[in-house]
Amino acid sequence: MSETRQVPEPAGEAAVEPRRKLVTGPGTLLVWVYGVMVVGAVSRSAYQIATEFDRAPLAYTLSAVAAVVYAFITYTLVRGGERARVAALVCCAVELAGVVLVGIWTLADPSAFPDSTVWSEFGRGYLFIPVILPVTGILWLRRPRA
Repeated sequence: MSETRQVPEPAGEAAVEPRRKLVTGPGTLLVWVYGVMVVGAVSRSAYQIATEFDRAPLAYTLSAVAAVVYAFITYTLVRGGERARVAALVCCAVELAGVVLVGIWTLADPSAFPDSTVWSEFGRGYLFIPVILPVTGILWLRRPRA
């Protein structure tokens, strides 16, 4: 006969609500796409910075920034909880602003970008996923809570 033992809760943990999952339903696809973008942006920027940084330092640095943003959003979505949801929501808004600003900049002054970034021309090289993804993330993270 097995015996179950109850372990007393540490002080202060009774008042803490459990983390609410953000990765459910369509959120799973969102995390998967962000994960793919992390791999793409990290590998692209790491290679370009390591081999040809002097050719287009601004473009390669912006690709690295995109990689960090994607990684942070992926982490917060997987982590779950209200603080992570708010952090991911803010980061998606910052990401969208970055995509729009870099998209406009690359169209207005192409000479500033001898090579493209992840966010060039609103993510054209990535099938416009960089501009669609933060909008989708914002909509998902702002959905009504049960």
